[in-house]
Amino acid sequence: MAAETAQDAYHIEGEGRPGRWLVTCDHATNRVPDWVNGGDLGLPPADMARHIAFDPGALGLARALAQDLDSPVISTDFSRLVIDPNRGEDDPTLVMRLYDGSVIPANRRIDAAGIEARLNRLYRPYHAALARLAAQRQDVAILAIHSFTPCLRGRPPRPWHVGVLHSHLDSRLSRPLLAGLNCEADLCIGDNEPYSGHLPGDSIDRHALAQGRHNTLIELRNDLITDAASQQAWAKRLAPILEAALESARS
Repeated sequence: MAAETAQDAYHIEGEGRPGRWLVTCDHATNRVPDWVNGGDLGLPPADMARHIAFDPGALGLARALAQDLDSPVISTDFSRLVIDPNRGEDDPTLVMRLYDGSVIPANRRIDAAGIEARLNRLYRPYHAALARLAAQRQDVAILAIHSFTPCLRGRPPRPWHVGVLHSHLDSRLSRPLLAGLNCEADLCIGDNEPYSGHLPGDSIDRHALAQGRHNTLIELRNDLITDAASQQAWAKRLAPILEAALESARS
């Protein structure tokens, strides 16, 4: 169970665990707080169940990895369509009005005051809590967990099982992680796939790159982590590779 909540913004589990990692899950849930448009963004349930609203499977994977790494995990408790915590406050995609072919009705005419309310009650409390956790040890390594859809509308299928996203500003941890994953003969590994690994103002930029902290971001294809058993199995597979990569990256 979650150890802590604040203003509908986040959950923390395992804060007292001794591991060096801090596992994060920015897009953990598709929940819309009641105070946001009555708890309904105006999308049909099928859209709210898609990757546009959250990262399916990522929360279960993040929790399982945190347990196997004996480290804390922090996760959001609001949909990325309410406000995206993995964007800078000045990013034009902070509150999406159109995503992968779906218009988000409750966001179409949101004004500055509406965005500020979401920042104050959700986005900023989450980042404040993440910053507090990261500051608890000098040698923290931030591990961001996300998932990606096998295919965007109108786009070719994505072949990767796992993607490792990293910035050119600091690949100390990601390079040995990629090397370890590429030893897994049955996996197709993406190096900064299916997305670019650095977005100014995103969570890694804010909480890791700015402080020189070890960091990496793992993307799992969401059809591979659809239930608790698959999430736990992937955590068991990834945890020793992550630990070996961190040992290689020590500085």
